[in-house]
Amino acid sequence: MKFLPALTLSIALCCPALRAQEAAKARYLDPAVSVDERVEDLLPRLTLEEKLGLIHADSKFSTAGVPRLGIPKMWMSDGPHGVREEISLNSWRPAGRTDDFVTWMPASILLASTWNPELGMAYGGVIADEARMRNKHIMLGPGVNIQRTPLNGRTFEYLGEDPWLASRMAIGTIRGMQAGDVAACVKHFAVNNQEVERGRVNVEVDERTLREIYLPAFEAAVREAGVLSFMGAYNKFRGQHCCHNDYLLNKVLKDEWGFRGLVMSDWGGTHTTDEAVRAGLDLEMGSRGAYDDYKLARSFREGIERGEYPMALLDDKVRRCLRVLFAIKGVDGRPAGSQNTRAHQATARKVAEEGMVLLKNANALLPLDLTKIKRIAVIGDNAVRTQAHGGQSSEIKAFYEITPLAGLLAHVDGRADITHSLGVLAPKYRRLEALTYDVTGAAQTNEEPAPAPESTLNPAELADRAVAAAKEADVVIFVAGLNHERHNDTESSDRLSLELPYGQPELIARITAVNPRTVVVLVAGSPVAMDPWLEKVPAVLQAWYAGMEGGNVLASILFGDINPSGRLPCTFPRKLTDNPAHASGLARHYPGEAGTVHYDEGLLVGYRWNDAKNVEPLFPFGYGLSYTTFDYSGLKIAAGGDAGALATVELEVSNTGARAGAEVVQVYLEPVAPAVPRPVQELKGFAKVLLQPGEKRTVRIPLGARAFSYYSVERKAWVADAGEYRINVGHSSRELKVRGAFKLTTAVETR
Repeated sequence: MKFLPALTLSIALCCPALRAQEAAKARYLDPAVSVDERVEDLLPRLTLEEKLGLIHADSKFSTAGVPRLGIPKMWMSDGPHGVREEISLNSWRPAGRTDDFVTWMPASILLASTWNPELGMAYGGVIADEARMRNKHIMLGPGVNIQRTPLNGRTFEYLGEDPWLASRMAIGTIRGMQAGDVAACVKHFAVNNQEVERGRVNVEVDERTLREIYLPAFEAAVREAGVLSFMGAYNKFRGQHCCHNDYLLNKVLKDEWGFRGLVMSDWGGTHTTDEAVRAGLDLEMGSRGAYDDYKLARSFREGIERGEYPMALLDDKVRRCLRVLFAIKGVDGRPAGSQNTRAHQATARKVAEEGMVLLKNANALLPLDLTKIKRIAVIGDNAVRTQAHGGQSSEIKAFYEITPLAGLLAHVDGRADITHSLGVLAPKYRRLEALTYDVTGAAQTNEEPAPAPESTLNPAELADRAVAAAKEADVVIFVAGLNHERHNDTESSDRLSLELPYGQPELIARITAVNPRTVVVLVAGSPVAMDPWLEKVPAVLQAWYAGMEGGNVLASILFGDINPSGRLPCTFPRKLTDNPAHASGLARHYPGEAGTVHYDEGLLVGYRWNDAKNVEPLFPFGYGLSYTTFDYSGLKIAAGGDAGALATVELEVSNTGARAGAEVVQVYLEPVAPAVPRPVQELKGFAKVLLQPGEKRTVRIPLGARAFSYYSVERKAWVADAGEYRINVGHSSRELKVRGAFKLTTAVETR
């Protein structure tokens, strides 16, 4: 006789109908049945313990399955730049596997710099394919938190400062991932805009700013991309932790936006059982202690048994977790995945090609002409430093990684002499045996980890050697920037300054003094200050963290095989106080005062601040140069259009140069006489178009109701007032080439 668990057996004996249902073919195992029907068929078959096992972790990155019913464990992995290396089941130590080398995709900030949502689709597809290969059901990405401060250590993981651009790029990535039967998990919900004090700081932001700046990418993930899972943020919002925040999770996400997937905590982001149960959390991950001590484990069960919590609260959480598992075919058997294929590597390369941003090119120094160059000096620690296995949660074991120096050597292929000099001594911190990890997986020690020995040379001698090499070269390529060490681009700490670290500004000044033919390549995931050395350098390329093919792409751009087409997804300020979060210099605005950070700048984030305060940026939002030139003409703005647009912007874009190139046409909307205070202008549409020399093409960009709208706190709706709106179209927020106007004759209200 086959024995059933006691609870199931007792119910079956008392209920002949259920006994007959058990004997029949289980509908939840039938792929032809709808997801909701399958969930409702499975739910009554589960015991209380089995239900609880589905809503909290049973290892660092999994939840328990239900083996007796054929329900597998649900596995998660960090992202967003690839499938993280395997770690031990019950600790943050690497598992030591040899089958977890994957494709390292370019950083999210570089993806945003492509301004190409179709590449977002391809990007998500690669990650899904490799996640299936590793039996992952949920990938923890994309991250869509808006860049409020350039010091945020995780800026490189996000999609820039503008909610429209971030929304479009996130939609593409989510759709690509979920089309591959892997659930995307959009994070970190919400207003998680700094790493310093991230687990404790309380964020105070007015409702209109919340809706117009910090929530649109999350909303688009639900309403347009159909994202299957959300991750809460570590910080508090209006006094309540975001991982169990009733307003954000219940009222906005689930009730207002209609989200039907699961909300998981960030690792260690759950604090009380009562809030975890009632305030919208569905899945608890990474808390301290034994798994049965989690807030949604034993204490939840005891609360149900005491009658403190109705079973309906548990069932709602279970439904949401099962809905995700069925939606990605997690019970049915998904197609086999693959990793490190040529197609994956080609996608990584294509993203890097379209995302690097040419910031300066005085006297057309770039592209470099190898027929006129005999000696090249490559300088900088970042020329030889690998970046994939850094940044903490986004650490990747790359199958290979082409460093800038390796890419340059391969491209030049002996046609010129290349020398390399470190120039600076950037520390590399080694993991010590005594190193411990907090609940988030961040490395913790009483002191900073000791830097690994790099060289017997002192910094002054390294700098002198670099200057000597530069003096003898025909051209210098200085690969400068940041890295993923503490207080650079990394989780769990913010940068301490906008300046380049390790004495790089001083070395750039010395090198340009002996060789003015110097190209600075910035390997970094966030803006850096460039005054005063920028005026001495003829060419600057923002290479970001460009993935496993980054070095090859860098060389192809510098030598002209690829025409750069990236555009900045964030403003580069001249100095830190030009950024709104730092303009006052008050702790109240960053990093917080008495445990609370106040977003008093309101809507004026990024370029909105520069426009309103007439602050000249170092490089404006949307900026990027090309090796060719473009012209705009024939602007027309008509009412209506595809997909319910209120207006359609149409214009002719011409390539007026001698090389093929891609232009990013950017549309900014400016209300003429707004009824409420609004930013001077806001990005509301864009299109990337590839043109051959002399080619002209018609570009059409629709503007929906949201493009004209502001959020009315009183009406709890989006309102587009009747009236006149200027339509500004150009290369960037500060390079507007053609202007028109559109009159909205009737007010429009949407929710």
